Amino acid sequence: MNHKSILLGTLAYTLVTFPLAVIWHVVLFEEKYHSFGYFEGEPNFVLGLLTIIIQGYVMSFLYPYVKFKGQGVIRGLKYSLLIGVFFWSSHVLAFVAKQVVDSSWSFVLMETFYLLIQFGIYGLLIGKIYAMAPENNASQKVQ
Repeated sequence: MNHKSILLGTLAYTLVTFPLAVIWHVVLFEEKYHSFGYFEGEPNFVLGLLTIIIQGYVMSFLYPYVKFKGQGVIRGLKYSLLIGVFFWSSHVLAFVAKQVVDSSWSFVLMETFYLLIQFGIYGLLIGKIYAMAPENNASQKVQ
């Protein structure tokens, strides 16, 4: 287990996701998300940051155990696509299923685009982080 890669992956996910989430949901499209019923009151940024750190850690920890063909960023993008679809179904579709959302198609499209950006960048980064890990480079030279 490469603790440095897990830490770097967690950091990468956090540094991508937290600012993107704040800019997307609270700065650029705040009124739209209020109209969707996405927020009730003010968001709790500390709890949101903690949630993102936990997600980043779990995803970065699991990355070496999920075997996809390819190396580096290609493998990272495949992994993030899998994780992104899971998040999309549990976050976007579940939100629309649990409550009445004005313009539900608009919400689904906006969140889909947001998650494509988030997990696309994370996939590139996690693939690069693990490709640069010393234990991965040593095993690739043997093959």
